[in-house]
Amino acid sequence: MSVSRTERLLNLLIALLNTRYGLRRSELREKVYHDTSGNDVAFGRMFERDKNDLRQFGFDVETLTDMGWSEDDPATTRYRIGKESNRLPEVQLEPEEWTVLLLASQLWERAALGTAAQSALRKLQASGRMADVELPAGLQPRIKPAGQAFDDVVAAMHARHPVSFSYLAGSTGKEELRTVEPWGLGSRFGQWYLVGYDRARNAPRHFRLSRFTSAVTTLDKEQYSPPADFNIRQELDRLPELPLRTAVVDVREGRLLALRRRALEPSALDAAAYGAAALNREEAGYNRISLQFRDPETLAEELASYGPNVLAVFPEELAGAVRRRLKAAADFSASPLPDYSFSPARARPVRSRTSEDQLKRMLQLVPFLVHNQGLHIQDVARHFGVTRKELEDDLRILICSGLPEGYPDDLLDIQWENDHVFITQDLDLKRPVRFTVDEACALLTGLETLNGLPGIAEGGALESVTLKLLAAAGEEGLRAASLAGPEMEPADAAAHATVRQAIESRSQLHLTYLSPQRDNVTERDVDPLRLYSLDNTWYFEAYCHLVNGLRNFRLDRVQDVHPNGRPMAEGSTPSEGVPAKLFTPNDDDTTVTVQLTRQGRGLADDYYAERTAELPDGGLVADIRFGHTAWLPMFVAQHGGSARILAPEPLAAASREWLEASLARYGG
Repeated sequence: MSVSRTERLLNLLIALLNTRYGLRRSELREKVYHDTSGNDVAFGRMFERDKNDLRQFGFDVETLTDMGWSEDDPATTRYRIGKESNRLPEVQLEPEEWTVLLLASQLWERAALGTAAQSALRKLQASGRMADVELPAGLQPRIKPAGQAFDDVVAAMHARHPVSFSYLAGSTGKEELRTVEPWGLGSRFGQWYLVGYDRARNAPRHFRLSRFTSAVTTLDKEQYSPPADFNIRQELDRLPELPLRTAVVDVREGRLLALRRRALEPSALDAAAYGAAALNREEAGYNRISLQFRDPETLAEELASYGPNVLAVFPEELAGAVRRRLKAAADFSASPLPDYSFSPARARPVRSRTSEDQLKRMLQLVPFLVHNQGLHIQDVARHFGVTRKELEDDLRILICSGLPEGYPDDLLDIQWENDHVFITQDLDLKRPVRFTVDEACALLTGLETLNGLPGIAEGGALESVTLKLLAAAGEEGLRAASLAGPEMEPADAAAHATVRQAIESRSQLHLTYLSPQRDNVTERDVDPLRLYSLDNTWYFEAYCHLVNGLRNFRLDRVQDVHPNGRPMAEGSTPSEGVPAKLFTPNDDDTTVTVQLTRQGRGLADDYYAERTAELPDGGLVADIRFGHTAWLPMFVAQHGGSARILAPEPLAAASREWLEASLARYGG
């Protein structure tokens, strides 16, 4: 949308909001569009597009006709927008409800729907002043980014368009093209599942997003209607968890402490595993252990990362999955080098702002200013996440917008002299527009995801704010049943509580920690600064006195944690940025150039790539800083053909040698 179109849509909206009788198309054409071209067909198309755009922003354009006349007659058809049906009902929240709501909106910060969550929160803030609240000390739960396929499926599902994609079936191992009407998307057992109607099989089916082998194509010319009573959470509750099975693996002596911790006692082996252990004798220098697992692909990803330090013995399905990953990684690492050139450095990808973003922001800006008169212009810009120049551009468009052919008093009146912003004429834009489907889903799914989180689920604030938002969201809120987030409850609630209490009391902790990358156990004293999660995997950021710097620790790798009786050191503060970064940069980091396939390109964001170069096949090359490079061969093997090292060459060569040695253990 061009700037002129932004202004036109804003003026069209104001005109349709401020008419009781309705305006004919000819009146709108003359007074709002100022169209004198005489081309009725072109104008009709433009008007229909603008009506659709207003609907996307949450405004339903009503069509009125005179008695006995058809809607097809433009001379007798009138248009208007009802003032109440399009507005967000007033929602009064208590401080503890605001606290829960802020946590829910931040869940999506690094994932899909993050923009929608913040937009919904601004609408609630625009309807009145937000209570002064403090988030729980150092607590930052987050939903792990699920990749482009997730974003594409959510967008298609909310617009009710079918999708198509290539899919690797778990039952047959065959890759097939599937066309699906998406009904819901949810997380179970650490995986995202799409549930929908499979047109090829004429039946509902479940699809695991990690088994998509192509980009998602949206069939935007087609529509479908999902079942009226569909609830993705209830559907996934019926999904049976894979049964526990036993694997037999050989582990190099003195290595892989984390894997050995999970070993079963010999008495726990089932008959098949016992038989496999008896038939295949372990090599010298290796120890045979047994592990429980449910999904062979998940365990294969882990075992592949251990390279020649481990051999999958049983079952053959597991050994084959490891071999397949290693071979894909080796083939990718041996492929020709791509031609690329880096784009300017960036810390995180930034979506370019569009005129649609601008109009949406302006529609939130007016009610916000009405309820927050006199704020400093920099504070307003900061609230909306824009620069001062962008905000002033918005304000200049707003003060030139108003009723068609109106007097000066019929224009929006906003002043920001002395850098404080006041609005005296709002032209009935003083209440925010109702939630879109994306916004309702982002907040309501976020609130539901917080269930089970210690310290949050207790009390009535979570339930009460959910009921209030459901009532305010209306039909859009009901569609939140199509999305279900992951479980957030930490696996070790006691360790989680110990760290959280230490953050609140600013107490130092003594930590016994297992590092799989370095394959050792260390003891250290730390100042815990904040707890954060990606799904139900919890981490905490702390100042580590062993290395005299900030470090991140995964809670499930903590073998013991307790207060050491000392207070936290003065001046200990978390690193900048919300959410916390999994990887803290240091001056002695090594910059590594990696190539990522289209399926693996999300790793550039996960590891905070400093600069990237797009490739013609949809993949990319990224410069990523690593503090510990010895584990990079594990990184390449784990991702099974989605990532490889390009530079420095010694690291690339070490990765190739690691993969060759790993494949040799499986017979080549």
